[in-house]
Amino acid sequence: QLHLVESGGGLVQPGGSATLSCEVSGLGLYHITWFREAPGKEREGLACISSSGLDTNYAGSVQNRFTISRDNTRNTIYLQMNNVNVEDTAIYRCAAHYPSVSHCVIYFNLNEYVSWGQGTQVTVSS
Repeated sequence: QLHLVESGGGLVQPGGSATLSCEVSGLGLYHITWFREAPGKEREGLACISSSGLDTNYAGSVQNRFTISRDNTRNTIYLQMNNVNVEDTAIYRCAAHYPSVSHCVIYFNLNEYVSWGQGTQVTVSS
């Protein structure tokens, strides 16, 4: 059974940086997508990375500010967040998608994901 656990959230000052981690346990490698959920807003897909780590895709709202990466030796996927602002305040969750194709896609249909983490809170405030 696939199990995902996020960590690294907390209080971040505007303009600052944070790195979130998503540790994956279970057999096989999966494409991983980072999402966030803010009060009153729909769940937003931010970035995905293929199982090999060779392909990434980003939502426009975080392009050039956030970077997704993975270390398959540690079964961990990272989300480096730079130049954060109050709009980035949210619960951040990672989700796994079966790698039916080599490249990753940020799916709008949340049912495409086979497993979700519980999330980690990021609060951007001075």
